[in-house]
Amino acid sequence: MRDRIERLEPSALRDVGASGLEPVLRVHPRSYLDALARIAAEGGGRLDPDTVMNSASWDAALGAVGAALAALDSALGGVPAFAAVRPPGHHTLREAPMGFCLIGSIVVAAREAQARGAERVLIIDWDVHHGNGTQALVEDDPTIRFISMHQWPHWPFSGAADERGVGNVFNLPLPPGLPPARYVETLWNAVVAATNQWSPDVILVSSGFDSMQGDLLGGFTLDPEHYAEWIRRVRERFANVPLAVLLEGGYVPPRLADGVVAVAEALVV
Repeated sequence: MRDRIERLEPSALRDVGASGLEPVLRVHPRSYLDALARIAAEGGGRLDPDTVMNSASWDAALGAVGAALAALDSALGGVPAFAAVRPPGHHTLREAPMGFCLIGSIVVAAREAQARGAERVLIIDWDVHHGNGTQALVEDDPTIRFISMHQWPHWPFSGAADERGVGNVFNLPLPPGLPPARYVETLWNAVVAATNQWSPDVILVSSGFDSMQGDLLGGFTLDPEHYAEWIRRVRERFANVPLAVLLEGGYVPPRLADGVVAVAEALVV
């Protein structure tokens, strides 16, 4: 199924049966996907003030889904995985792109995990921006718990602590400029609280490195070792739970690379 997604041409979606896109169609309606394919086939365009497509964007978005599902495959097979996806996905709404995002890849992976037998999925999001799209896609489903630590107030101006969904949403809005230990422990304490008497069958991470010190779009103070620390703690606390990590934001390439390496190394050590 994942391979079929990866092979799709930008203009081919309207000619493909629903089964070829089944993982994505669990999250987004066919009409929305058709619209994205059509825009790419016509050369692209601006979808909102922040989100632009060109002729290759549809291929890239499907490739991102394929990478997310490949990471899930690896995790379910007992090997934690990192998927360096572009475009990111955690701002995507059910029928609308937003904030550079076209398809909610992490929710696609969560639904695929459930289709393959996982009952409960934990999604952890440490991007500096609130994962508003992920929240919107899961906030009415108690089988998925969503934790988002993000800068507040900050775009997209959602993610208040009292946004709880059906009790499955754990938002951690924090100001910029705090000591990194405050961010590390705040997120970890939420992971512990969210999984108290609730054991996930799969853990997925929206790993945005725009929460790193010096990023152009945020004011958090994290360094690569802090992301690695979270990964190590997750692996220790949930030793036998499949773990897959997907790239979200990050806008200083050398820092982004350092963060990716730190997380990847923590996944394999």
